[in-house]
Amino acid sequence: MLTFTNVTWLDLCLASAGVYLVKQAFSKKNPAPYPPGPPGWPLIGNVSDIPYIKAWLTFAKWGKKYGDISHVEVLGQHIIVLNSVKTAMELLDKKSSMYSDRPVLQMGGELVGWKHSLGLLSYGDRFRCYRKNIHRAIGNRAAMNIYDPIEEIETHRFLQRIFAKPEQLQAHIRHTAGAIILRISYGYDVKEGDDPFVDLADRAMDQLSRSTTTGAFMVDIIPWLAKVPEWFPGAGFKRLAREWHQTLEEMVDTPYKFIKDQMAAGIAPVSFTSNLLEGRTTLSAEEDHMVKWSALALYSGGADTTVSTIYSLFLAMTIFPDVQKKAQTATSLPYTEALVKEVLRWNVVAPTGIIHCVSEDDMHDGYYIPKGSLIIPNIWFMLNDPQTYANPSQFNPERFLDNNGKDPELEPRTICFGFGRRICPGLHLADASVWISTAMSLAVFDISKVVEQGVEITPEVDPTSGTISHPKPFKCSIKPRSVKAIALIQQDVNY
Repeated sequence: MLTFTNVTWLDLCLASAGVYLVKQAFSKKNPAPYPPGPPGWPLIGNVSDIPYIKAWLTFAKWGKKYGDISHVEVLGQHIIVLNSVKTAMELLDKKSSMYSDRPVLQMGGELVGWKHSLGLLSYGDRFRCYRKNIHRAIGNRAAMNIYDPIEEIETHRFLQRIFAKPEQLQAHIRHTAGAIILRISYGYDVKEGDDPFVDLADRAMDQLSRSTTTGAFMVDIIPWLAKVPEWFPGAGFKRLAREWHQTLEEMVDTPYKFIKDQMAAGIAPVSFTSNLLEGRTTLSAEEDHMVKWSALALYSGGADTTVSTIYSLFLAMTIFPDVQKKAQTATSLPYTEALVKEVLRWNVVAPTGIIHCVSEDDMHDGYYIPKGSLIIPNIWFMLNDPQTYANPSQFNPERFLDNNGKDPELEPRTICFGFGRRICPGLHLADASVWISTAMSLAVFDISKVVEQGVEITPEVDPTSGTISHPKPFKCSIKPRSVKAIALIQQDVNY
């Protein structure tokens, strides 16, 4: 969090409170009460209640105390937290025309520059254009078929990297996710070892997660702090924003220049970006922006989320060996499918999604939701609600199978990829990547706990904070299942 000298902080609070009181004096009377929530302080509201570490846990406590929908207010900014699938569907899906905008995020959006990306883009023509471009490439399974060879080849290379250096699992997952999305987005073949584009994506996505975390930067609560100079006491966020903006610009421009140079030389393989640029000798500034940021949406969307999910797969297989054995001995694919669903549910990649913003005043169940309210779906709790999922902390793929006439539990894909018009456009690509990694990895490897000095080490399940959450680094043993498995791993694979 930002820190200020005592005097400066007092001045800022008084100034902000003054602006808030002026607004209140001229505001109209509410037609109904706000949803319930923790009581705030006079003038500053719920400033001290906003969590910035694992916010989803605090939001879950609010849900247990106040119900499916809760409300806080910070210096006039209304924040609505949704803690049930039913309420999220009713607002974000059924009323998507009102609930599909994004708020202005001062740190990550305005100062760093992610406001141009699909995830933070305001709802409008540019948003629809980005979505149309991406949907045409990966919007359904049929469209994805052309990329199946890329998924298979890069996942096979992933197996080879693990076989050679199993202790570098997390790095191999990141490298492979980057290889798949860079090949699809720009036709770029990553280098073995450290690759500049993969490293760039890692840095940028970490910075995106940190810059958009709820409550992490005071400038998101008091927007006019964005105007203070970098030398001002407590304004270290301005220096961070400048550095992170440079990383983002490099991530947008460098691979885009690569593909344009490849096309000019006549050696570019078919890719998402080459398809958008094909036959267009000159582009207006707006057209160039559309193509470049559409490609960035695909690049950034696939560079980090699947990393978290696949790492979680290996964590789960380490902790729950019985599940691994069932998957390896299953004679049909439904168990593998159920396993993938459970990975998506058990480790929630985006625990609170990306904040929505309501574009009109609304009423829901007798509660007033004013225009401009921030809407936070607590996806983590929705996927860990004991009313929906039996023993949610237990990793149990069988919850998604027909068991003695008992219906499967709720499909997690309807929740984990977001809601309404803001649902993740790359969900089919992510799903395919996780599925093929699961099937191929379990076919050739046994994953188990490491033993150190005669003691078996059980990894801790402790996801990191951030817009994108990852399992914390852990140790595990990864060994080929047989001589036949080694032969399969070592087969040559090339484009």
